[in-house]
Amino acid sequence: MKNPGCYLVLLLLLSLQSLNAIASTAPAFLWSPHLNRLSSNNKLNYQIISPKDLANSVLSQGGWSDILCSDTQSSQSVDVALVFVGKELQSSHISGNKHADPALVNLLKDSFTSSNFSMAFPYISASRDSMMESLLVSEFREACGNDLRISNVALSESCMAEDGDFLKLADLHAVQDHLLSRMENTPKVQADLIVFCNEGSHSMEQIDQPCPESEVISELIASLEKSGAKYAVLYVSDPVRSIQYPSHWELERFLAEGTAGNVSANSTSCDEVCQLKTSLLEGLFVGIFLLLILISGLCCMMGIDTPTRFEAPQDS
Repeated sequence: MKNPGCYLVLLLLLSLQSLNAIASTAPAFLWSPHLNRLSSNNKLNYQIISPKDLANSVLSQGGWSDILCSDTQSSQSVDVALVFVGKELQSSHISGNKHADPALVNLLKDSFTSSNFSMAFPYISASRDSMMESLLVSEFREACGNDLRISNVALSESCMAEDGDFLKLADLHAVQDHLLSRMENTPKVQADLIVFCNEGSHSMEQIDQPCPESEVISELIASLEKSGAKYAVLYVSDPVRSIQYPSHWELERFLAEGTAGNVSANSTSCDEVCQLKTSLLEGLFVGIFLLLILISGLCCMMGIDTPTRFEAPQDS
């Protein structure tokens, strides 16, 4: 009677572990209106992969090896490879569309379906040891090795990457100016790799409130279109960065609310960390409840006292 119970407990633990793994994943989207790879159009990868595997898939299946590593420029090569690292989306937001910015979700879905080439990775495991942009850039450079053929690697100031020969760009407007100057002054021989980490960029009209990710991505794509550059975009969400490295605007807002005594008034909202914790607690309570039912059933079955041998009836 012990073996079935052990198997059920093991199955329960594995189910809880898989739910926890899915809850801590984030999506990634790759698209380009200028590439045309017929074997991979609108491709979906439903496996839970690491950021390192994502970089390898982008290089091999997404064709970025021809952009970043190739010495010769092919007919379908692009001028700019843009990596946008956000922090708003989780994998559950794409499937259920709950607690997510509808404009951002619709923008990513439209870009995925309307581009000549697109790939989607719904489940990217989050890394708490290194930042997403650092892992991607390091893997790109390691995979290409000495064959790395890009003119510039530009990172926004909010990105955290390992020491290297990177061009630092202050904000969104600096990235837009770099794109325009790049297409005007730089010969179109090698591509640029631009990594933009969204930490709450601000518009000129509303300087006190950060722009949503959908508006930032739209402005970047509009700048690419305006410059006339051929481009490929990789959007990857890293919700962990909002927990580990909150922006100074979020800290200022938190301190202002605490000083004004509005923390209790605004405590009804549940952010991404709160949603993750509630999901884990719900799964834990359900697991404990099922485990108690299993133990009670096993105890009842083991407590049934039935004879193991029956005497033969005596002839009268």
